[in-house]
Amino acid sequence: MVQILTVNTRGQGLYEFTSELRQLVRQSGIDEGLCTLLIQHTSASLTIQENADPSAQHDLENWLNRLVPEGDPLYTHVFEGRDDMPAHIKAALTSTSLSVPVLDGQLLLGTWQGVFCWEHRHGRQSRKVAVHIG
Repeated sequence: MVQILTVNTRGQGLYEFTSELRQLVRQSGIDEGLCTLLIQHTSASLTIQENADPSAQHDLENWLNRLVPEGDPLYTHVFEGRDDMPAHIKAALTSTSLSVPVLDGQLLLGTWQGVFCWEHRHGRQSRKVAVHIG
């Protein structure tokens, strides 16, 4: 079963969609298998990260922005704005696909783990995530 989830973002940051993913797993009726995700964009990514303390997400965002700054004179891909090329680099350095095992009809995530869309652009975006459960 393949479905497309939409994650609406409001600028850079991590947007959790674990509950929507859990619902898709329940609806699939799969007892044991794998949930595979692919974000269909080149300026956003996916990550499994702590979902209990928002400061962890904030620190990740700050670290990545320091690692890949906007306005670097090396960038030639600037047509879509200062944040575009850094967003592509950030997506290349992180993950555009994830796999999470399913057992007893449940995602096998750890206690404090959540699945996030990591938005690397400043503006509002509607991100598509292809989800295969099987």
